Amino acid sequence: MNGINMRRFSEYVSLGHPDKIADYISQTVLDEFIRQDSNTRYAVEVQIKDNIVTLGGEVDSQADVDIYKCVRGAVEDIGYNNGYKKTWLDNAISGDELVINSYISQQSNDIAIGLRGWGDQGIFFGYHNNKYNGDTFEHYTAKELGLALFKSGLGGLDIKTQIVTMSGKISKVIVAIPLMGGSSEVEAFVKDNIKGDYELIINGTGRYIKHSSIADCGTTGRKLVVDFYGNGCQIGGGSPWTKDGSKADLTLNLFAKDIAKQWSEKIDGEVFSSIACCIGSRVIDITVQDSNRKILETKTLAVSPDDLIERYNLNTPIYADLCRYGLFSNLK
Repeated sequence: MNGINMRRFSEYVSLGHPDKIADYISQTVLDEFIRQDSNTRYAVEVQIKDNIVTLGGEVDSQADVDIYKCVRGAVEDIGYNNGYKKTWLDNAISGDELVINSYISQQSNDIAIGLRGWGDQGIFFGYHNNKYNGDTFEHYTAKELGLALFKSGLGGLDIKTQIVTMSGKISKVIVAIPLMGGSSEVEAFVKDNIKGDYELIINGTGRYIKHSSIADCGTTGRKLVVDFYGNGCQIGGGSPWTKDGSKADLTLNLFAKDIAKQWSEKIDGEVFSSIACCIGSRVIDITVQDSNRKILETKTLAVSPDDLIERYNLNTPIYADLCRYGLFSNLK
């Protein structure tokens, strides 16, 4: 994988990015439904532009959820609160200024019928490297730097980081972070966190002040490469966000990662897994390969959504935490 003179790269975006704000809002609302009714079935997309939030989708639940309270709470939990607004003025949003439009209806009974097996057909991919917390070096480094900057308070919350390597060594680090003044503190912070001789670019246009959904419309499910494996492997299915555990886009993506992780620990190397499912059936197809694409395992397996909901605790309110700490953060 790390060929001679080969450039490799990956990126990370923080929870304060507009698309991740949208993901986090939907996950927070889902948590409240699950907290009240663990059998909730949920599929709700979110879009946020300026201070306007629009939710649309379907829910089947006995819960009585205050959608508006959840949405405001999610945005403030990220850090977009009154204090932040006083610093950044009209350059960012605040949770208490949101205008919220909710278009959520009852889930179709036709979907529920499929839940004896999987509710849709699909293909799903998993990746694990027994180094770097399961990621590639580039994705791990971009993520760790982004998380550190998000917590640092050196700039705004809407942050992107990108790592480029040449022959396994970092050759370029790119950071986009809202700043009121100069970038010298951020430059020192990055160099303290990532040692070495590399090109460092901070805010490539020279100016980055207006951010969050004030600068860019945010929509759920648009940062999937960042959420999954970066430059590690392809991704399959749809977005894992905005959905309860009965949905294959979440649960079989978790299972694909889990399978790759188990095999990676067994052979101490990179592993790639793939899964295919059919609507209405519990039987899934599985193939596992090493970094040289040698087949380690190929089989069919009968597994239901309920089996994996229980395995990954998806009938508990962990959905916002998965969005904040990482899609695979609950895998042991």
